[in-house]
Amino acid sequence: MTYTLNSEFIELNKLLKFLDLVDTGGQAKMLIEDGLVLRNGTIETRKRAKIVKGDILQIGDVTITVI
Repeated sequence: MTYTLNSEFIELNKLLKFLDLVDTGGQAKMLIEDGLVLRNGTIETRKRAKIVKGDILQIGDVTITVI
């Protein structure tokens, strides 16, 4: 899956919600805090991490490339 970024960055929790990977912000927060989100191969635990072009996120079997 790819996500086209139309600004400088998007916060991780907002991206997960925008892509309908979670139903609520609370679910996004729990996924992130539980260490279930990888950013460029490293666990990302900051819910407001600034996701920029070139980042690759992995949540379970879903991979998101930010372009």
